[in-house]
Amino acid sequence: MANNHHIAENESRVAVLVDCDNTTPEILEYALRVVAQFGRVVLRRGYGNHTTLANKWQEALVRLAFTPCLQYQYAAGKNTSDIALALDAIEALFDRRADTFCLVTSDSDFAYLCRKLRERGATVHIVGEAKSPPALRNASDQFFEWVKPEPLPPEPPKAAAKTEVAKSDPSRPAPKLRPKYIVDAVTLLAADTPEGKVSVGGLGSYLKRADPSFSPKNYGHSGLLDMLKTYDLMKVQQEQGGHWTVRLASAVA
Repeated sequence: MANNHHIAENESRVAVLVDCDNTTPEILEYALRVVAQFGRVVLRRGYGNHTTLANKWQEALVRLAFTPCLQYQYAAGKNTSDIALALDAIEALFDRRADTFCLVTSDSDFAYLCRKLRERGATVHIVGEAKSPPALRNASDQFFEWVKPEPLPPEPPKAAAKTEVAKSDPSRPAPKLRPKYIVDAVTLLAADTPEGKVSVGGLGSYLKRADPSFSPKNYGHSGLLDMLKTYDLMKVQQEQGGHWTVRLASAVA
């Protein structure tokens, strides 16, 4: 117990601060998946005016447990939301609630905030769109560019009918699903390792941080290792000492 407590104390505390007036709600889940690799998210806040927060952002902020920070515009053209976000970031750093920051924005006005946070020893990540200017990208420790995913093609009627049959037959075992975001997670985590592989335990911790409700059983698997073994795109192996690692199959020599 004491050892686990020690690990928790040394884990980075991450603040995710979203400039809702400047970006789209679709970016939010991607941002949370990105920052889950850096530590425990302790602050989730979305900043915007009444129109922004009450309309397109309300569903995403509620579903992903973000605190909405409503800022009324006292005068036309004034960026009160940006100022509130910057002040909250500095306050969170000074009272040590967070040591790592993820700003979700494409607005270069936050470049100065990034520099000030880094001067004080904080790590700053930016999640933004392709329109993000170099001044913002270069002010962060790491910039992650979000690209709007292509819409999925409609499911063929024949395949849909098979799915319905499977659901209606309780004697058949639940299908073992292989969601693509597991491959994405391994790709993300392995990119920063010299051998291109990550521990299965570390992957499990990351997946839980990214989605607290994650469980292999939801996809028909008894555990994470069992789940990873079903992927053609990944390879698992047992290392000396008994622990398991996973890497992309394309990275295996």
